[in-house]
Amino acid sequence: MAAAVAGARRRAAAFLLSSAVRHQSSQSTSLQQGLVAKTSLTSPPWPEVKLPDPVEEAKYHAEVVQKVNKMIATGQYGRLFAVVHFASKQWKITGEDLIMMDNVLEAECGDRIRMEKVLLVGADDFTLIGRPLLGKDLVRVEATVIEKTESWPKINMRFRKRHNYQRKKIIVNPQTVLRINTIEIFPCLS
Repeated sequence: MAAAVAGARRRAAAFLLSSAVRHQSSQSTSLQQGLVAKTSLTSPPWPEVKLPDPVEEAKYHAEVVQKVNKMIATGQYGRLFAVVHFASKQWKITGEDLIMMDNVLEAECGDRIRMEKVLLVGADDFTLIGRPLLGKDLVRVEATVIEKTESWPKINMRFRKRHNYQRKKIIVNPQTVLRINTIEIFPCLS
């Protein structure tokens, strides 16, 4: 019986102690309401980025556009490259490149065609990126159809052993070879 009374006293003392600690901790947090501890979750892990001043950014943009227009007008840009969208693919091309595509073009051999979907044009010192395409008045990419031919035969063979099942299919795709004649750029950036 004495052990039961001692256990009850211990439980009562522990309860009073925990409620006193709880009351004291609630008072301390109410005093420091505005203070938040610095942890890894209170701020993002990347450094804070300051956005540039719009006036300075517009001035810098005008400077760069003027510089690029001057380079294009004087022709001091070196060899041009372009990324064009043609025949459902994107091609990185320069002058005098050969492109082999796996499809039929309506143009005949020797015809000159103009590639109008130009995504990007670049040189040594600058790159012009379209959103999504560059204007037709800014870039001109011309190509010549060199050859229209067929691919090597590809054999598609299906076979099941012990079932007397063999199917053989020979696949030949039409191909077109283009030569990139010129990539021209005009100084009309704004």
